[in-house]
Amino acid sequence: MPSATVFRRAFTDIYSRMKEKVVVGIGEVLWDELPDGKKLGGAPANFAYHVSQFGFDSMVVSAVGDDRSGAEIVELFGDKGLEGLLATVDYPTGSVAVKVDAAGVPEYDIKENVAWDHIPFSESLEALAARTCAVCFGTLAQRSEESRRTIMRFVDSIPASNNALVVFDVNLRQHYYSKKLIEESLRKCDVLKINDEELAVVSDIFGLPGGELSCTALKSEFGLKMLVLTCGTAGSYVYSDGGVSFQPTPVVEVADTVGAGDSFTAAFISAVLSGLSVGEAHEVAAATSAFVCTKYGAMPELPPHLKKRAGK
Repeated sequence: MPSATVFRRAFTDIYSRMKEKVVVGIGEVLWDELPDGKKLGGAPANFAYHVSQFGFDSMVVSAVGDDRSGAEIVELFGDKGLEGLLATVDYPTGSVAVKVDAAGVPEYDIKENVAWDHIPFSESLEALAARTCAVCFGTLAQRSEESRRTIMRFVDSIPASNNALVVFDVNLRQHYYSKKLIEESLRKCDVLKINDEELAVVSDIFGLPGGELSCTALKSEFGLKMLVLTCGTAGSYVYSDGGVSFQPTPVVEVADTVGAGDSFTAAFISAVLSGLSVGEAHEVAAATSAFVCTKYGAMPELPPHLKKRAGK
């Protein structure tokens, strides 16, 4: 049986705080092997880290191997104040070789059959689902049947009374997706986060015209509360029942764009949970993502003025 470890606070303490809600990132956790060194990566960890900076309890759900790389992730979680419900499984801890081009855009070589491909469901996960007020998942960790079942079961285990926001941040990587996987994920979520390149792929898969027409069609077809579209330097859009919000992308000196989309999602969801309007949440998300682009790696500490704008 795989073991599960919770960092920073003992799980018995978490049980004692059952009335408190938590924001969950579930899926891959790994090492990004960047040109300037190894950094903790994976969209769920990036998302949860930034959510925690806005004052919310957050949790990363994933798996690591019983190896040095896994132990280093545990240690770094502690250093960053990240909480994680991580299973230890008989597969190596995940890693990704990341090459960044001249424009700061990353290219990924993702190792296969690693720990996060084998995330088990457990009683601890079921208990966590009972406290979840928002969860974010993507396609990458669903490349394996075992982790896909766990992610979907976790989402299904969140009580309807929680009124939780279920966020599908598409995060298409290499060939690790299919029409069936995307469609099933869309039917589970309330909020779709997608970038312009991913929208083109998804539009082609579903036979949609592309652009704004695809956004409105996806929102309508799958009953989404919101669709968030990021378009790099061309700005970003949020489609909601209240209309369409647009934010220009702040002009900054880019170090790299690793994790920028995850920080956008984290800031937007945190702001919505804090009671901000869609437009206000969108503005905070754009500013947060732009700041992250000025730093190397996916998890820089946000400046106080950003934390205050969407803080709990």
